[in-house]
Amino acid sequence: MNLASSLGVENPPRPLTDYKDLIQERAGAEGGAFIYNPKVDDIAGKYGVIGPDGVRMLVMGTVDKGGSGCMCPASAFLRALLRHLMLREKSAVILDMEAGIEHLGRGTTRGMDLMIVVVEPGARSLETAERIKRLSSEIGVTRLTAVINKGGSGKVNQKLEELGIPVLGEIPFDLQLMQADLEKRAPIDVGGEAVEAIKEIKEKLMVIVEEIRKEGEGAKK
Repeated sequence: MNLASSLGVENPPRPLTDYKDLIQERAGAEGGAFIYNPKVDDIAGKYGVIGPDGVRMLVMGTVDKGGSGCMCPASAFLRALLRHLMLREKSAVILDMEAGIEHLGRGTTRGMDLMIVVVEPGARSLETAERIKRLSSEIGVTRLTAVINKGGSGKVNQKLEELGIPVLGEIPFDLQLMQADLEKRAPIDVGGEAVEAIKEIKEKLMVIVEEIRKEGEGAKK
């Protein structure tokens, strides 16, 4: 819910599912049918909001209330947009999914090159990480890495290694993040131990991204 402010985006974009007329125009059809492959190549440019670091943010949206009708056109629209962003656009795409495993069951993350599992230092979170590894492999996402949030311990790292999920880094518990949230400021503007840890994780992540890019180029040849 506070991802926009975390990125320093002052005016968050509206969820795409709010644009019901647009979705109906692009993905709707007569008699309750829907268009599986609607036009979406202009959506990021028209409805994305650019943050201070140059990252363009889009909010997909979800079902707000029961009895809201068939979500088939909206689902087709969002799936087509994700396919376009991941397969057609040359920039990197980061999906911030809801916590848990529901998106894996729906196959929303199918086709992603890398999945980052955010793990809390606790047994239930580790159990969820284990389920994520199994479910992600079933939809073809085989490259996983973990980030431990709010600090960790040797046991957490060891368990993740046993699961075959390498640890990308740890983010320590940091009161400055809480302060930034209360002040509605982007954490990167406040700084602190957690932000520095995230910067280190980013550098490691960019190395992995470069490896994936080279593998992709090699496969094309």
